[in-house]
Amino acid sequence: MSVTQQQVLDSLARIKSPRGGALTNANVLSAISAADGKVFFSINVDAAEARAWESVRAEAEAAVRAIPGVTTVMVALTAERKAGAAPPPPPTPSRGTPGVQPVHAHKPPPQGGAQSPMARQSEIPGVAAVIAVASGKGGVGKSTTALNLALGLRDLGLKVGLLDADIYGPSAPRLTGLHEKPELNDERKMIPLKRFGLAIMSIGFLVEEETAMIWRGPMVMSAVTQMLRDVVWGQLDVLVVDMPPGTGDAQLTLAQNVPLKGAVIVSTPQDLSLIDARRGLAMFKKVNVPVLGIVENMSYFQCPQCGTKSDIFGHGGARHEAEKLGVPFLGEIPLHMAICATSDAGTPVVDSEPDGPHAAIYRAIAGQVRDQLKGVIAAA
Repeated sequence: MSVTQQQVLDSLARIKSPRGGALTNANVLSAISAADGKVFFSINVDAAEARAWESVRAEAEAAVRAIPGVTTVMVALTAERKAGAAPPPPPTPSRGTPGVQPVHAHKPPPQGGAQSPMARQSEIPGVAAVIAVASGKGGVGKSTTALNLALGLRDLGLKVGLLDADIYGPSAPRLTGLHEKPELNDERKMIPLKRFGLAIMSIGFLVEEETAMIWRGPMVMSAVTQMLRDVVWGQLDVLVVDMPPGTGDAQLTLAQNVPLKGAVIVSTPQDLSLIDARRGLAMFKKVNVPVLGIVENMSYFQCPQCGTKSDIFGHGGARHEAEKLGVPFLGEIPLHMAICATSDAGTPVVDSEPDGPHAAIYRAIAGQVRDQLKGVIAAA
């Protein structure tokens, strides 16, 4: 059953804004995307009113979810302070004026100073450890590394999930060969797809491959939160999260949402990539996430005919960077046709060539990651 924008608007018209009018008349709704049962939009308000609007956002999400034919809903609350706007004044005693109270009245009283953003962290039920695979820039093979690392952990006897949180360029559908839509359970939570013995979820399973993901920061944060919390992950030893490149909203949302047990940084030997990797490493340290180590991807080119190694992008830069920064160096992964071809075909090399030299490299990296997580996950 196809869901239209008008159906969504009709549903939202029954919801009241904090000031009593219909939500659809409050001039706060973004353009509504409704296709194939998936509905996305944001509610854009001033930062000073964000707390008063959060319950409206939740009501809007529930109302749209109840429309027949809707399978997925993502409603982001975008709160921005207007240029030049002063901070809100202190609350004044109510004089019985009708209408919504000032937003300051909704704030809990301070207890020992400002609350840290990390206070919002909570474990994902059933998941022993969440680790991030990140890079400072795109094009370094982060997603391929994340998937093969997950498979390496699987081969060590662990129960593993993979969350493709690369909102702008999800790679999991191509790398795994999965293109089905996730089903919902009775609680309207998404059931991850299964392949290679992994539980896999990606925003790429919800949108078409050619769709341009033009999302503002708050929508990215909402999407990451939903894929963490609204998915039935089951019992997992490790959830590997493939992060977008860079040091932006998605990384901070993950760090503030769940207590990450560690991060793996992927880089190439090039100086430019190492500079960006250094930024990523600094970000995780700033939010108190342990850095499990650095992987040097495309470390060298190995001729498939004669086996000769050539240092196309230089060599050893990531190892030296790891030594300089005092973090583990996890290993070198070559630039090789077997890794590229199996990734493009949706048959990752650790699964399709388990006895090959490249699978052994990924498993060795996985072994180092597992060893650093001992005490958190069950021994394999």
